[in-house]
Amino acid sequence: MMSPPSPSDSVASNDATFFAELRAREFARLDATGQVYLDFTGSGLYGASQLAQHHGWLAEQVLGNPHSDNRPSTEANEAVERVRGRVHGFFGTSPDTHEIVFTSNASGAMKLVAESFPFTADSRFVMAVDNHNSVGGMRSWARRAGARIELLPLDAELRLAEPLAHLDRVAGAAAPSLFAYPAQSNFSGVKHPLSLVAEARERGFMTFLDTAAYTPTNPANFTQIGADFCCVSFYKLFGWPTGVGALIARREALAMLRRPWYAGGTVDFVSLLNDRHQLRQGSGAFEDGTLDFLGIAALEPGLDLLEGVGMPRLQRRVAALTARLLDELVRFGERIVIYGPRSTEARGGTVSFNLLDAQGGILPYERIEGFGRAANVAIRGGCFCNPGVGEVALGIEPGEMERCLNEVSEGFTMARLRDCLGPGRAVGALRASLGIASNEDDIRRLGTLIEDVLKSH
Repeated sequence: MMSPPSPSDSVASNDATFFAELRAREFARLDATGQVYLDFTGSGLYGASQLAQHHGWLAEQVLGNPHSDNRPSTEANEAVERVRGRVHGFFGTSPDTHEIVFTSNASGAMKLVAESFPFTADSRFVMAVDNHNSVGGMRSWARRAGARIELLPLDAELRLAEPLAHLDRVAGAAAPSLFAYPAQSNFSGVKHPLSLVAEARERGFMTFLDTAAYTPTNPANFTQIGADFCCVSFYKLFGWPTGVGALIARREALAMLRRPWYAGGTVDFVSLLNDRHQLRQGSGAFEDGTLDFLGIAALEPGLDLLEGVGMPRLQRRVAALTARLLDELVRFGERIVIYGPRSTEARGGTVSFNLLDAQGGILPYERIEGFGRAANVAIRGGCFCNPGVGEVALGIEPGEMERCLNEVSEGFTMARLRDCLGPGRAVGALRASLGIASNEDDIRRLGTLIEDVLKSH
């Protein structure tokens, strides 16, 4: 006698039906063109309703530069402020406690903080080894001020290794100090503990949380998380527009920053002959020039789409597909190396791996990408702008990387770096990442691609 389906089976079935209908309605172009898209950590995909809603709105509007005071400008400014309010609501913040600064992307938000943070020679900048290049670049401003720079190491699963012990070791700076880490790794999919925000603040650090890889498939309440600064790229959430991000900052934290320059739109006044200027208060001091007001208005249909799906449901769906993806990859046994956790515990829908030839050497990731292009399977290869975790995952020691970079820095190519490290060594990986439009057939087609590659190698 068969047992009745469990409530979790019913939820999974309902989710599968919901997302199948969503894919047919919003992302029909995937199946119409026969494409498998597994690069959601690189960029989200826009839904059909986003374009229809935004283009319909544009067709009815006359919109001008928000810095003017005519009716088209007023309506553009009202649209920007309406969206700013929607972003507050989506991320659980309030204008009373947080500022939303529109930027070109998450990297732009990181640069704003780095160039304006009051680093001194008594400050510390602490970052996880697992961080995007743009966080690594924040070290330039810290180093310029003479601040001490510290890296938090990773364990065998590419999770932070004893982060509290390391924070204790470097705490106690006499000047403002900053701790930066990602909520979710864009290399391994590891979800680093959000509780570290409070732990770091208790130890005297201000905190920068990179949520660019986390927010597309996870609910995020920035007030509850409590970070001083968070960054997002909206194209990673819902694909369109591609040139708008945000720095979401606690009001008190933003007020601590000291901008090193001013630009159009950021000042109350400028007297060039007297060499005086006064920056605007709040977000206005950080939004340089004319905002992308038409692009910002396009965020509203994207937020509508995600809110209609529900972030908890999307998180649950991606977790289920991630388990399926890991099962599909694990079946290739010794012919595959998976980086990071092999379970869905505290990990997102980003999985990095390499394939091995029959002799056990790593197959060049570029070759697999080529097979993918031919098969209409979109995955990504490289180190994914996250070289720290890449070097740890691929087992490249600092000394040998230093030696090879010195050898190949002039006329650098990945092929030359690979030759220097030795035959069969990895200089990058392959990454498959899941999102709102993914389904099990996408995973099966990736599995078929891998089978074909391994048969020919």
